[in-house]
Amino acid sequence: MNGLQAYQRVNTQTSITDADPHKLIHLLYSGALERINMAKARMQAKDFAGKGKLISKAIEIVGGLRSFLDFEKGGELAQRLEALYEYMERTLFEANARNDVAKLDEVAGLLRQIKEGWDGIREEATQPATAQAIG
Repeated sequence: MNGLQAYQRVNTQTSITDADPHKLIHLLYSGALERINMAKARMQAKDFAGKGKLISKAIEIVGGLRSFLDFEKGGELAQRLEALYEYMERTLFEANARNDVAKLDEVAGLLRQIKEGWDGIREEATQPATAQAIG
């Protein structure tokens, strides 16, 4: 298992190093979803310490997504996303405290929806003219 984990770490580090800003946000969404799924498995296995670490990591990732919001350029959408991310953080905290799989599923569903929208704008977001207009 240690070899697999080392490979995953190197693979993740390479992905981050080679990623454009759009890809980095994609990786954060994927990482949060992965941590939530792993936490669910730990919860069901009654590994509460492992579950707590994974949910804490998911909360950190959602907080990271929140920190990337640009309220000047994003306007109302950024404000709505901030409120949604805040809701997700609270819901993850509650899921951890109550061992509530349904709350984990709720946050995972919300993250998947946002990720699908984000993935859908990849071409537009990575075009040079768009980058200049945004940046």
